[in-house]
Amino acid sequence: LYMKAQIKERRTRILLTLFLLGKDKAHDIFNEKIKKIFSLPADSPRSRGTIRQMMHDEVITKEDTGTYVITEKGQLELALSFPLVRFMLFPWDGKFRILSYEIPEKKRSLRDALLREVTGWGLGPWHRSFWITPHPIIPELKSLMSKDELQEYVQAFEGVQVVGEEKVLIEKVWELSKLEVVYKKTFKMWHTVLSEEKTGKEEKMQQVVNAFLEVLKMDPGLPKELVGKQWIGFEAFEIFQEMKKILMSA
Repeated sequence: LYMKAQIKERRTRILLTLFLLGKDKAHDIFNEKIKKIFSLPADSPRSRGTIRQMMHDEVITKEDTGTYVITEKGQLELALSFPLVRFMLFPWDGKFRILSYEIPEKKRSLRDALLREVTGWGLGPWHRSFWITPHPIIPELKSLMSKDELQEYVQAFEGVQVVGEEKVLIEKVWELSKLEVVYKKTFKMWHTVLSEEKTGKEEKMQQVVNAFLEVLKMDPGLPKELVGKQWIGFEAFEIFQEMKKILMSA
């Protein structure tokens, strides 16, 4: 399990790096500067094996120059770990997915395994053991269900909201007001980093990336139809792109 987690982390980190560097361009993920800034794994047989598997799975492609590009399939895979990615790229179908599970205490390890797997799917707690997300995660959930004994304890549904105040639902489930506070703290931290005179660009960018990843993990990645075009998460991504231009320039 630990090795599987390591492989998944390595793969996700590579996808995220290619996305943050610019999804429409090829990038050298074995460049020492990029590896350091984005905490990529060392160039090793294991890392090369991960790259080959990712190419086979068509989540990345390799250019003649030896650089790599994340594909649309790769972006969709990345969205399962960092949900903010999905609706920045793809339209929302207007549907919610509801996941319900009742796993007995004696099978607590099974419940914990389920929660680990669905972390990053943009799920928020509606009620106890009753979770909701606008992300189209049913195919991934079915795949997960087919692998173990979870089928006995899990139910899932999808549909549209027909009664109730949407804003009330969003705040109750995802507590975006608290997440907004975290984003604002991140902005302040970024400003402080940029103001440091004795720190080099590379180290500054590394701090910016690490802080961004922490808040990205928390963002459920709700579509603009639910949070509005001015959602602070979208703003954060734009600010990050500007800081990248400044700090990664020659």
